[in-house]
Amino acid sequence: MAGISSNSTRASTDATASRPSPTGGRLPLLDVLRGVAILGTLMTNVWIFATPGSEWAFLQGAPMADPFEEPAEALFRFLADGKFLSLLTILFGVGLAIQYDSAQRHGTPWPRGYRPRALFLFAEGTLHFVLVFGFDVLMGYAVTALLVARLLVRSERLRRVLMWTSVSLHVALMSLITLALLADDSEPRQVSAKSVDLYAHGSWLDQIGFRLENAVALRMEPVVTFGLLVFLFLLGVRLYRAGAFAPTDRGRRLRARMALWGLGLGIPFNAALTLGGEDFFFLGRYVAAPVVALGYMGLIGVVLDRGRLPAPVTQGLSSVGRTALSSYVLQNVLCTLLCYGVGLGLTERFGPDGGPWWVMAMWALICAFLIAGSTLWLRRFSHGPLESVQRWALRR
Repeated sequence: MAGISSNSTRASTDATASRPSPTGGRLPLLDVLRGVAILGTLMTNVWIFATPGSEWAFLQGAPMADPFEEPAEALFRFLADGKFLSLLTILFGVGLAIQYDSAQRHGTPWPRGYRPRALFLFAEGTLHFVLVFGFDVLMGYAVTALLVARLLVRSERLRRVLMWTSVSLHVALMSLITLALLADDSEPRQVSAKSVDLYAHGSWLDQIGFRLENAVALRMEPVVTFGLLVFLFLLGVRLYRAGAFAPTDRGRRLRARMALWGLGLGIPFNAALTLGGEDFFFLGRYVAAPVVALGYMGLIGVVLDRGRLPAPVTQGLSSVGRTALSSYVLQNVLCTLLCYGVGLGLTERFGPDGGPWWVMAMWALICAFLIAGSTLWLRRFSHGPLESVQRWALRR
């Protein structure tokens, strides 16, 4: 009986400790994960900027890297494509759960008190889409957050049902799209010379006008993947409440399982789809990649738990994570200035014939700039530039 009592007490203590702090203290792992997600998202986006025709070229079916002809580029893209975007989406769900807990502590009405934040995020995303990048994620996150915020005051059972229903419908949709691509025997479309010329020689206002004219097509990704967004947001809520990010024994066990199952199942599945060719793009990016993202999340947690990440690296990633919104927008601004004709025009200068190495080098340099810049900024300010603007606007 004494042994049973001791075990019960230990389990109860561990379960209590695994819950988020009632005082709302920061969880260091989350800042590191956000930093990794931001820099990892750039690993995918940088190829869009470096491709002649940029955003429109990808909608027209810009060719993927052949793993046998360009192994370095193919591996680089494989490690990133869809994984870090899914990781970022899960972390948005985690952030929503944290804000809900904060609202509960301060007696703020929910979800009414959250709506201004989501609407402001939508406005920021709209500006980012129009002025900088056609594949903005903030607008989709804002709309999803408005829905999931309402679900946080409903029962766990309802959230679980909606979570698995949304991902089931999403997988079915991606499967149907894949079957349609396999059945389509038409020749791949060529990237239009007009879009290539636009990004190589057009003005900034020309690019803005082009995005506005083609807004429906450029905004289709969050519409088509809305089921996945809902699922990943709710998954983030569940992981947070289960203590997956807490510095406890329970949290460490959960992170180890996420790494084992996410990488063990996701990487072989994703690799098989990648080798299958471009027809399996949707299943790879929007079905297999989120599984790998869970593995990445767990692996990063395990590495931090074991103290295997050097302190300067941890601090740099954490700084990017604490300025995630500013870093996300800034990295796309930098890519615009480096790749398009309104800046240095590196895409036209190097292009596909320049090989993949200049693109990888550009990614590394931008990452280094973001890490150094965010670290220096946070020595003087407590929040990133856009984060500060957001806080000021919401206070007013």
